[in-house]
Amino acid sequence: MAAAKELLQMDLYSLLGVEEGATEKEVKKAYRQKALTCHPDKNPDNPKAAELFHQLSQALEVLTDAAARAAYDKLRKAKKQAEERTRRLDDKRKKIKLDLEAREREAEAHSVEEIKVARTLEEEITRLREEGSRQLQEEQRLIKEQIQREREAQLQGVPAAPGPPRGSPSNSSVTPKLKLKWKSKKEDETNGGYSRDFLFSLLQKYGDVLNVVLSGRKNGSAVVEFATVRGAELAYKNESGLTGNPLKISWLEGQPEVLAPASKSTDGPFRQAQISAHTGGKSRIWAQGEAHAAHICIAAMRLLGRDKGWPRSRLIGKGSLSSERDYESLVLMRLRQAAERQRLIEQMQREDEEDVDQA
Repeated sequence: MAAAKELLQMDLYSLLGVEEGATEKEVKKAYRQKALTCHPDKNPDNPKAAELFHQLSQALEVLTDAAARAAYDKLRKAKKQAEERTRRLDDKRKKIKLDLEAREREAEAHSVEEIKVARTLEEEITRLREEGSRQLQEEQRLIKEQIQREREAQLQGVPAAPGPPRGSPSNSSVTPKLKLKWKSKKEDETNGGYSRDFLFSLLQKYGDVLNVVLSGRKNGSAVVEFATVRGAELAYKNESGLTGNPLKISWLEGQPEVLAPASKSTDGPFRQAQISAHTGGKSRIWAQGEAHAAHICIAAMRLLGRDKGWPRSRLIGKGSLSSERDYESLVLMRLRQAAERQRLIEQMQREDEEDVDQA
């Protein structure tokens, strides 16, 4: 058994240097040639020569005996088949390993992408919260200032300084907004070179930008909301956008109006209503509404018998508060104005989408 195992470790055909189908004569000839070179008598100082000579003798014995050669060939063939199966199995295992490593890399890439998307979502949520917080804080600050003015006016017995007229660009409920247009094809993923972040950085130098709304239905259109009229004016007059794709900027809301100077008079809002009525647009409508509201206010105060000894200007001054209920009404009014701002932005988006459908 040990001898057979030793033979299986050797390739007898390769040892003699003959083909697998060599004849007995060819085997003997090859043996004589090999044996002469490694005979122990010719290599007394080489211990490996005796071992090789012994292996050549075993090869000759097996390959020149028909039965022994057939058994050897059968075992040799079985060994080769086993080696081939092992090789194929190794290739399969290698492929499985490579597939597993590829899947692990793909899963890791997906995990990194998911983490990146989740982080981006968290950043956007944080930004929205901060913007909403800033807007709310600004609204609350304006409310507190208005209430403080009214209280100081009541304590001093003088009318509070009237706030800006309704519809005026400085009214906190109406922020200045510009509409931007540029050239951009529908399939252009870069939107003509204008992204939301790029527009923010482009217009921020003129003043605080509260929001930038890109059209969701067509490229080449956006609405920008500024914190101040001055910032919107500077952007409207000076910004041209990219050299190769300039911007077309127009006022959407909050454009400042030049009013005719009012002559000195003791008529207060009534005289202002007469002057503004000739200027047209929002100022005329506001003046008429304010004058009408002033008449109603005076009539109501007289019915309640609370106008005795009060200056006429104090009765008609805008925002005069006579009770705690008036303060609550003012707070609610400011909150409604903030909601109206958000509604206006959504309305502009819908109108933009309707323009696309009509086109």
